[in-house]
Order: sequence, then C-alpha cells, then structure tokens
Amino acid sequence: MDLNDQDWQQEQERVTQVTGKIAHRKKALEAEVGTVRGDVVELRKDFWDEVRVNFSSADDLGETSTSLRQQSQVLSERERSHLQAFESLKKLRLLEKSPYFGRIDFTENGQKQTEQIYLGIASFLDDDQETFLVYDWRAPVSSLYYDGAPGPASYQTPGGEIEGTMELKRQFVIKDGRIDVMFDTGVTIGDELLQQVLSHSSDSQMKSIVATIQKEQNAVIRNDKSRMLVVQGAAGSGKTSAALQRVAYLLYKYREILKADQVLLFSPNPLFNSYVSTVLPELGEENMMQTTFQAYLEHRLSKEYDLEDVFSQMESILNAEEGEWLENKKASIAFKASPAFLNIIRSYKDYLEHDGMIFKPIRFKGHLIVSAEAMKEKFYSYDPAVRLANRIELMREWLQKELAAFAKQERKAAWVDDQIELLSAEEYQKAYTHVRRKLASKKDTFDDHERERNLLAKMIVNEWLKPVRKWIKRKRFVDVKALYRELFVNEELFARVSGTGDLPERYHEIGAQTVQDLMEGRLSYEDATPYLYMQELMKGFQVNSLIRHVFIDEVQDYSPFQLEYLKRLFPRARMTALGDLNQGIYPHTGVLGGSLASLQELYGPEETEVISLTRSYRSTYEIVDFTRSMMPGGEAIVPFNRNGEKPLVRVQQDREELHDRIVTDIMELNAKGYEHTAIICKTAEESETVYEALKDRLPLKKITKTTPSFANGTLVIPSYLAKGVEFDAVIIYDASEGEYSRESERKLFYTACTRAMHQLHVYSLGEPSRFITDVAEDKYVLA
Repeated sequence: MDLNDQDWQQEQERVTQVTGKIAHRKKALEAEVGTVRGDVVELRKDFWDEVRVNFSSADDLGETSTSLRQQSQVLSERERSHLQAFESLKKLRLLEKSPYFGRIDFTENGQKQTEQIYLGIASFLDDDQETFLVYDWRAPVSSLYYDGAPGPASYQTPGGEIEGTMELKRQFVIKDGRIDVMFDTGVTIGDELLQQVLSHSSDSQMKSIVATIQKEQNAVIRNDKSRMLVVQGAAGSGKTSAALQRVAYLLYKYREILKADQVLLFSPNPLFNSYVSTVLPELGEENMMQTTFQAYLEHRLSKEYDLEDVFSQMESILNAEEGEWLENKKASIAFKASPAFLNIIRSYKDYLEHDGMIFKPIRFKGHLIVSAEAMKEKFYSYDPAVRLANRIELMREWLQKELAAFAKQERKAAWVDDQIELLSAEEYQKAYTHVRRKLASKKDTFDDHERERNLLAKMIVNEWLKPVRKWIKRKRFVDVKALYRELFVNEELFARVSGTGDLPERYHEIGAQTVQDLMEGRLSYEDATPYLYMQELMKGFQVNSLIRHVFIDEVQDYSPFQLEYLKRLFPRARMTALGDLNQGIYPHTGVLGGSLASLQELYGPEETEVISLTRSYRSTYEIVDFTRSMMPGGEAIVPFNRNGEKPLVRVQQDREELHDRIVTDIMELNAKGYEHTAIICKTAEESETVYEALKDRLPLKKITKTTPSFANGTLVIPSYLAKGVEFDAVIIYDASEGEYSRESERKLFYTACTRAMHQLHVYSLGEPSRFITDVAEDKYVLA
C-alpha cells in the first residue's frame, strides 16, 4: 500500500520524539547506574567497618549477628537496584537505535477511540508511566500484529478474549532513529520486509526475527499449554529462530516465576551454542543454559569409559567400505536406538528383581570384606515388593555398616602400627590437632600411650578406607558392566526378556563387538544411553527438578532411548522438540518412523501438540526448488518468493582443475559481497585434505567438532557440522556418484545443500550423484 509524504513525515516525527525520550531516560539511568555502582563498591569496601564484631557474651554475639544481617541486607538491596537499573539500561540502548518495527490501529468493540499500538523488542512508557509509547512484542495485544489482518480481529488476555477491528497494520525498518522502510500491509507480516531481511548477508551468529515472525511461527512462540510441543519444520523454516523467541516469550510472560537458568537448550553441537548465543541478549534477556547431549553423556560416563561421540560414529560410517563391519555397525546402531531395546532394558530390570543380579566384592588390602555371593543373598532377602533401586539403597546402608565393623577390627592390624611409625612430626601434629578437635568435649587425651595408639589407628584406618566408603556411597558395588554384558552373551536371558523369544538380526556379531568394547573400556555412541539408562534403573535416577523448560533442537537426531532418558531426567519440565526428518542424517534416526508426530508417545497425545512449518525462508526460490526435488514428499515444502540464480552444477575431471575453479569461484563470490561462504565437504577427513590443498591460496578457516565458534569468511566444514547454520554461499566440494551414492546419504547431501541462502555451487569429480541427476534439468545450470 502506498504511503504519502505526510504519513512518512508524521511517522518520522514520532520516531524522533520517542527516540529523544529514550535518549533522555537512558542518560538519567546511566547516571543512576553509576551512582548505585559507586554505592555498592563503597559498601563492599567498608562492610566490616560498619559491623560491630564482639563475641564476648551471648548478648554481644546477638548484637554482632544483627549488625551483620543489617549491613548484608543494605548491600543486597543496593546490588539488586544496580542489577535492575543495568538491565533497564541495556533495553533502552537497544530501543534507541530502533524503537519499534510495527504499528497496528485497533478499535475494541464498544469503544469509539482507536488505539495506536507500536511494537518493539521491549516496552517503553511515557513520562507519566501509564501511556505505552512502545509495546513489547510479547504482550498479548501484539499477537494481533503477527496473526491478524485489517478487519475483524481478536486477541487473548489473562482476563479473556478482546474483540474488535484492526484498522491498520504498518511495518517499519528504523535504523539509528531514521525510517529506512515503511509500508502498510493487508496480510500478516509483509513480504516486502521479509524480502529485505532475507536479502541481507548471513552472519556468524543468528539474529532475532521478532520483526518478521510469521503466523505459524507465532503459534510456536506463544504455545504455553502443551507439555510436549513438537515442531516439524522444513530446512530454513525458522524453527530454531522461533524456538529462541519462544524462550524470550516464556521469560517475559512468566517473569515472576521463571528465570533463564531454568531453561535448557540441547544443541546439535558445541558450535551451535555459539551461533545462537546472541539472540536472547538482542532481546534484552539473559541466555538460557545450553549444552549438548554428548556433553551430558561425558559428564556421567567419561571417568569410567572412553566414549565415542556421534561425530566420530558418523565419520567412521561415511569413510567405511561396504562390507561386514559396516553392516554390523548399522545393525547395532539401529537395534540399540530402537523402542524394542528400550523395552528389553525395562523387562531386564523386572527380571533382576527376582534373579540374576551381579555385584562386585568389596576388598581392602587383599582382604575380602563382603563377597559378591553374600551381597546377592542379602539383596534377595529383602521384600520382593520393594523395587530394585530401593533395595540397592538398602544394600548401600548395610554395606556401610559392614565396612564400619571391618574398620573397627582392622585398627588392630600390624600395617596400622607401621603407618603410625611412619608418621612425620608434622603429620603427627596434624593428627594430634585433628583428634583434639574431635574430642574437644570429651575426657580423652593423648596422655595415655594405648589410648593415643587407638585414636591414631582409628584415624589412619578411616583415612585409608575413604575410597572404599566413597565407592559404596556411589553404589559402585552394582556391576553394571557385567549386567549389560550379560544381555549380549546370554542368549537364553536375552530371549526371555525380549518378550518375543527372538534374537535381533546379527545378534552374535553385535554382542561380540559390544563385549570387546566393554572389556577394553570403551562405549560406542549407540551403547552410551542404554547403558546409562540401565545404570539409573539399578541405582535410581539422578533427576533435575529445577529445569522447567527443555528445548531439543534437531530432535530427529535423537533416538527414542535418548528422549525417554531426557524425560526421566527432567521430570518437572515442559519439552519443545524441533526437527526435520529430511535432515535425519545419523544412522539411528530412522527409528522415529515417518513423522515427528510419533513423539507424542513420550507424554501422550492429550499433552502433545504438533506444529508443522512447511514454508522455507532461508534460501532463494531456485535453491529451495532444487533441494526439495531431491526428497520424497519434497513438494510439501513451500519456497518463499525470493528469486535468485539457479544452483550451479559443475563437473570437473581433475582434482587440480577442481581446486583452481573453487579458488576462482570464491574470489568472485567475495567480489559480490558475500562474506560468509562455506566449502562443505562430506567428512572431516575430506575437510582436512581440502583445507591443506587450498589454505595457501585463500584465507580459510577449518571447522572441526572442537571449534568453539563460527566466524565470517570462507569456512571448510564437514557436512554434519553444518546443520542448523546458514551461509551466503555454499560450495559442495565433491557431489559425485563416488561420494554420494548410498541412499542413506541422501539426507546428508540435502542438508548440506540447504545451508545456502543466496548461491549454491555444486562440484562433482566425474559423474554427479544421482541425487542431482534425478532432479529435473531445468532446476539447475550444468556447467
């Protein structure tokens, strides 16, 4: 809709007026922050000068305690004031450059006056502290901007639904207090604004999308009813961006009861944590906690085992020749990630409540304190109605008593006298001080030689038995390794707990490799979660009840086993799961079936909502049209109408010519202003080769699984590490039939290609992959 000069002038005058008030408020707040900061510094420096310390009597002690408490309260109050003022100042600094991005004129039914509502990343009140000059994009009324169009409209508030008429919807791009772009629109978020935003270069970090949130994304952001929200989104549909805005929305709506450290994001890799780390601060919110599932596994298991990570697993499979090892590995991954194996582990736990428990004997200096047989007998002497984990807890208490009785006897042992004789003067004095402190209220002293020997013996034995005591406390007496191993060596047991009586395909081959890994102190990626899950069933689950919202990105890369484990780990949390089955690149991803809707089994259909995002915004129409043609059912992906060049497919017969062409290609892309280009290789091994071949000819950055963050420039990156990230231009290093021929690699190739925003150049050493040649020839340019 065209806007006349008068409209533009009036809006610019308002922008100038509002930014002036923001600048004035900011200046006053800066002065306040400085003053309060000074107060805090002085209070900390003079803290003890203001406290009267006197422990002479009970009254003096009480007065000292009161003085300490009062001074501490004063300091805490000033620190709290400083923090609040500082947070407000951060939001004002964000608003000053661009105070708002949208306007809606809304007339509520029964009211004559039309309200002009301007939306920004944070609220801003006029000097009267009652009139909103800017509404926070998360406020209930703001949903009109994202969901409605001029005409009859309504929005939900805590007090109920508000109905009325939207008279106007206007969008802005404001930079440094000047309106760059302004237009009226009759739809949700106008294509004009999206066109401008999407035509810009990509960046090394994800940006906020609050000005361009689409109606379907808004449904993801504002959903606060479902226990489990599943978002199936096509590549480039903005599902991750919407999830991050959802975090900001939840922190805003529930700000009295929800803090950023109660929200946890599971990212696909450590690089991704850096990539999304600026989104929430851009909105004036603290970052939520971020981790990877691999990091959690390492936290729990790496002290005992050498853990394979998912990237190493992927690398070994992609580099493997067709043959027995590869088939065995795929079978092992598929089975151990399946719901069937999850049920087997649960059934095995039920079986162990009646028979088959395996314990480790407790020994000290060659002495058997408690045998494995005695422990097993004790375990099955408990009431069978007591669940397994509780019986293990009773075992722990019993073993601690047995150890205490052993310790008492061991004080008489000859080795204890040897240790007493070996005590240095310094160690003896330390022991004397320690014992005197322990016996301060008793009559025992070091005056009597025999009593002295007994006290030292007690101290020495207790010190030497500390590791055993800790071992028992941690329930290490349960032989989880042997119990897990038993599933893969005892066919009769496996058939019994499977429920079907059948063995899985390649059971013996899978079992042999599993046992070998366990004996050599290794855990493959597919074994880690089942092993940990079984360990928790034995010893009791270590749960985190503080986390209230869990976000899982790239959920298609999680097995049912892993998702069930996360559900148990965070019992009070709501879960938001985001994924795209077309990007399920890892070997275990097929177990989710044909739809992420299968995730509703985790919490039940009544507590689960599935939202599909089918429109792709990242790439040009031509790139989306090319990539969706590779995938079965790809026609459901709707490209955003932003035109560009068709993908270029270039066939080279010689590797040196390929490198020459890539160097020229990147120089041309740089000349066009593309600052963020990726050379995507299939594997880390290939990435290393390409980097070494080109690093002296181009400024390159090599990305590995340990790289802490992305950066602008030309990156060389393995395909599986590029997930979730976007680049101005993508060069697929070698898309030949020799490289991408297995059907299992189709999604990997699709994922690599969909990283491109503006330019996609696909190189092939020899005949191109069928993933390309099966696409209609008019969807790409063959060079």
